[in-house]
Amino acid sequence: MSEAALPGTDVPHYHTVGIGAGPANLSLAALFESATTETIALFDSQPDAGWHNRLLHSGVRMQTSWLKDLVSLVDARHELTFLNYLVTTGRMFAFMNSQFDFMPRTEYVRYLSWAASKLRHVHYGVRIDQITLGDNGFALFSAGRPVGTGEHLVIGMGSRPFIPAEFVGLPADRAFIADDLAERIGDLGADTGAPVAVAGGGQTGIEAVMFLLGKGFTNIKWFGRRLWFETIDDSPTANDVYRPAHMQALQRLSPATRRRIIERLNPTGDALTPGAVRALYQANYDAMLVTGHFPVTMFPGRDVHSGVLDQAGDGSDEIVLHCRTPEKPEQHRVRHLVIATGRENTPVPFDDELGERIEIGEDGELIVEPDFSVRWKGMNGHQIYALNRSRLGHGLTDANLTLLPVRAAIVLNSMFGREMFEIRDELCPVNWG
Repeated sequence: MSEAALPGTDVPHYHTVGIGAGPANLSLAALFESATTETIALFDSQPDAGWHNRLLHSGVRMQTSWLKDLVSLVDARHELTFLNYLVTTGRMFAFMNSQFDFMPRTEYVRYLSWAASKLRHVHYGVRIDQITLGDNGFALFSAGRPVGTGEHLVIGMGSRPFIPAEFVGLPADRAFIADDLAERIGDLGADTGAPVAVAGGGQTGIEAVMFLLGKGFTNIKWFGRRLWFETIDDSPTANDVYRPAHMQALQRLSPATRRRIIERLNPTGDALTPGAVRALYQANYDAMLVTGHFPVTMFPGRDVHSGVLDQAGDGSDEIVLHCRTPEKPEQHRVRHLVIATGRENTPVPFDDELGERIEIGEDGELIVEPDFSVRWKGMNGHQIYALNRSRLGHGLTDANLTLLPVRAAIVLNSMFGREMFEIRDELCPVNWG
């Protein structure tokens, strides 16, 4: 079914509509358009293609190989491979000779924008605020206006940063999420020697620390909950976790066993890029040679459980951070706080009637089947698929970029009821049981 307005309306009707036009849904749309004459339309509130665009600080690198692009793992001859992007934009030799271990995140965002421009129906700057179900399938609304309908729906909304309850009462100009750091850097004042804290020991945390260090701040306190600032395990055995064979093996386990295994595998992906840690240590050492002290102090094993505003000795206000440690509580006084403590799933804007049909698990999230379809009542041939929302059901690959085209291929094979794409992973040296 090609794009056409339904009888009696001017609302475009598609085979499939998707909320979100980030990497997950772009991968799906790329494979969809290459394998069928049906139409898919994506809608995204962002003004353009991107992936954590507000964290595009200079020097920030990806954590995955450039081979793990939108399509290559299932269709290496596809028009939208990263390699074809390099060749057709004239940057192949410059990129190759730069010998990146991992590509710059800015380059990845440009690749996404290039790919999105090649697809037929990708609509940026359109915030979907309501999804309804009617005789014509799913209808998507933006600001009360229908923008498209489709037989099937794919949710690829990703996650959003948030301020934990322990920091909610702090002034917004003194404590803010890491995504706002570039915009707020001027608000931190001319006193680059004032203490600034970064709460959160993950990749976003280290990127915030590096950004502050690059701007000349000399008293940066970096707090992480884990006992050390762990780097990603990039060994061959760890990488075997990020392949279809392991994802299939997880689906054979009971939910309780699967969740326990996934949580223990966190260091293979939910950790710091070794290159970023090396860059931080070297920059910190270089600064120490100039100033006589390390501008960045790392505080592992600190669970920052509250922050309150208090008056300092000079009459100014300071943020007092209260930390739990393995031994005894600690307090740290800082001028500003950058919050990099995690993200949460963006709520899906189902209307009340459709929302009541959706089955929710004990964790409050959608129940997602092995083929990434959402369990719901009364589907009548209309399918809902969800990407990036089932980490404890599908493994760590569901929450990152490693198997984007594999997940998209699984969805399309399920949606069309046939093997549109072959997913091959026979040569696996690990027997997962």
